[in-house]
Amino acid sequence: MYGPRILARTLSTYTREDRYGNRWQYHSRSDHHSKVACWGIIFDLLSNSPLLQRHVSEGRVFFGINHEMRDFVHDRKKNLDLVLCTPSGGDVGVDGISLDAMAGQYGIVLTEEERGKLAALPVLRRAAVGSVLMALEAKACMTAHQRALPRLYDELNSSHLTVHGSSDQAIAAGFAMVNIAEHYLSPDLNKKNRASDPEWSKHKQPRDATLAVDKIRQLPKRAKTGDTGYDALAILVIDCRNDGSEVSLVEAAPAPKPGEIYYYDSMIDRLAHIYATRFKDL
Repeated sequence: MYGPRILARTLSTYTREDRYGNRWQYHSRSDHHSKVACWGIIFDLLSNSPLLQRHVSEGRVFFGINHEMRDFVHDRKKNLDLVLCTPSGGDVGVDGISLDAMAGQYGIVLTEEERGKLAALPVLRRAAVGSVLMALEAKACMTAHQRALPRLYDELNSSHLTVHGSSDQAIAAGFAMVNIAEHYLSPDLNKKNRASDPEWSKHKQPRDATLAVDKIRQLPKRAKTGDTGYDALAILVIDCRNDGSEVSLVEAAPAPKPGEIYYYDSMIDRLAHIYATRFKDL
């Protein structure tokens, strides 16, 4: 799978700029990290799902960005980061942007191997959203872990409820990125003082990251339609100081181990299986 390495590599570069002229790898008021994570998930899923490849090549499946879904039961709405969908009313394009073009738009850093893999896949394009087949929500917990947990949990929990409240057949996929860096430069605490007197946030690691991972593990999951919870959920642990240094993937605890349901590869395999089962007659 390529997604985690693409995410870490892309976050290793400065891509966000605040109004004070500071440049950041990660900024809490930007959805850049979420879009990069979702892009990688779709890339890996398309690479590992022959049925999805066929549906894309036949012009049956497209993607949408920041799509608003409304829970029919409770009349609540939420914008999902990225969705796989059928086109609305047969309309094959909002702007026709492809997955490849989206990589350029979001500054996603790919290796030659990954570019070759992408070029060999059928071209997945953006379209006006009709029926949602799969909805992705990506969140991050980078600093002040314990204080951030209630909101992180509520935002992730509301996503699968909204998706399945709109369409029980739709696949709800969640992705959570947790930072295990001991020192972190917060954009909120380093606006005018970033260059002259940076203020570092200090974490008790791996304790703080473990608290976040354990809380995310409490999110409900479902094994079949009709139940409540995510159809698939992954947790990725990274080491990001947000100071321009390289972002690295962490495999030691509390990161999920290979074979566990929260391991990234397990999520992609599960999504491919569910898609093949649920939408074989699309």
